[in-house]
Amino acid sequence: MLPYIFLKNNFYLNLSMKIPVKVYVIVNVVSVIINLVTSPGVLWFYWPILGWGIGLFFHGMSVFVFSKFPGKQWEERKIKEVMDKMNEDK
Repeated sequence: MLPYIFLKNNFYLNLSMKIPVKVYVIVNVVSVIINLVTSPGVLWFYWPILGWGIGLFFHGMSVFVFSKFPGKQWEERKIKEVMDKMNEDK
């Protein structure tokens, strides 16, 4: 029962936010390094971080707050598929 609760609570996070957040962090760490190495006197890295962060925030809102797609039936089916795969791996 515990894996079901975990999957149910984190399904949309794994589906729609995991990759964008990873890309956001990796690209922005690289942009900070590039900025500090090439022109430490002029700090510009916070502008892309701010702009992309606002976009990521609204994307998260669309996923967690305003999204009705793809629906409960689809969500339940995908959770069942993941649980079945976990049971097969044991």
